[in-house]
Amino acid sequence: MPRQNPKVHAPRAARHPVHSAFAVSLPRALSKLGYCSRTEALALIEAGRVLVNGRPARSASQRVDMSQAVIVVDGGRIAAQDKIYLMLNKPRGIVTTRRDPQQRGTVYDCLPGGLPFLSPVGRLDKASEGLLLLTNDTQWAERLMNPASGVTKTYHVKIDRTVSESFIAALSEPVEDGGECLSARSVRLLRTSARSSWIEIVLTEGRNRQVRRMMAAQGANVLRLVRVAIGGVSLGGLAKGETRSLSSSEHTGLAR
Repeated sequence: MPRQNPKVHAPRAARHPVHSAFAVSLPRALSKLGYCSRTEALALIEAGRVLVNGRPARSASQRVDMSQAVIVVDGGRIAAQDKIYLMLNKPRGIVTTRRDPQQRGTVYDCLPGGLPFLSPVGRLDKASEGLLLLTNDTQWAERLMNPASGVTKTYHVKIDRTVSESFIAALSEPVEDGGECLSARSVRLLRTSARSSWIEIVLTEGRNRQVRRMMAAQGANVLRLVRVAIGGVSLGGLAKGETRSLSSSEHTGLAR
């Protein structure tokens, strides 16, 4: 549940539309403040539980100046939360979402209690595992997810066959799939056996199910898919289902 804050008295609402570099939609403001997701914000607004500068929120499209507006939910003023940067070793079989209509386990089941609302930085599908970042710093998250940032994502992939260097060379070439060009920064063979192989793939983009689609284009089936690093932050010895805070050097290294 969203955190409750002490009751406050809000100033009178501004009489004019908001025109500011800090103006965002009300659901986005509540998300950026670390109070709840945009979907949860929509429900709060529709239920009439949100005040902006002392007046009931008009609609989800209402824009607010985050540098000046006083936003109140259920009588409590919403203030910016301290910034939190967590890494999680996501287990296989859970989904990267806040709530799942199919009642499957989610990454939020792995988080310790007492935290403000955190958003995942990108996603890992249900069958994938490994490093997932979560934060309430939306600007930091947006920079990391922007392909222009050049932040690498490193995956270790187990496939259902023995492979040769020619397979690795083919996998290293861009491939068209569904109108998208899928490519890797680097590909290398980690080890191979009579029935399977482990391959390392480094990406700088995050297209939907990209690694699986690249493998399928080469006729290979993925048996396991583990994200082991994002930029200079590696999964290390973090146990499955466990979390830890990023160090200051890890956080600033990813923010460059």
